[in-house]
Amino acid sequence: MPPKKEPKVKEEKPTYFGPPQTGAAKESNVFGVVHLLATFNNTFIHVTDLSGRETYCRFTGGMKVKSDREESSPYAAMLAAVDVCNALKAVGINAVHIKLRGRGGVDTKTPGPGAQSAIRALARNGLKIGRIEDVTPIPTDSTEDPAVEEVEDSESSPFLRF
Repeated sequence: MPPKKEPKVKEEKPTYFGPPQTGAAKESNVFGVVHLLATFNNTFIHVTDLSGRETYCRFTGGMKVKSDREESSPYAAMLAAVDVCNALKAVGINAVHIKLRGRGGVDTKTPGPGAQSAIRALARNGLKIGRIEDVTPIPTDSTEDPAVEEVEDSESSPFLRF
């Protein structure tokens, strides 16, 4: 009987989830995009590659604090941003562009209280910041706020004048 052949064992490379390796110097900046949604109820930090297709990490203020009323606080946003920095360093990203978004639409256009502290925490934890862009959706022609509509109707209606 001929000797049994041992099956070949394939060596698997560890899976790398970061940006493509180009052999560039370590001094060069590898950029990601931080999509920062800051509302008055929560702060979402979502980091993608430059095309927006590949997600590197996602953290929210609600993941960092226990009570619901503190989800949008600057402290919760800062804790989420610190976790984002640690995750990006593990992946190999050292610079980010920031797209800041408020609620928008017919709601308030101003970002929530966690926006500024999240940006500060990203900068203080070693990430270089490229551009900061406001991408809050602003309607060009939409429904009006019902309260504004009532005031306009009462001013223009001839039947309501005394």
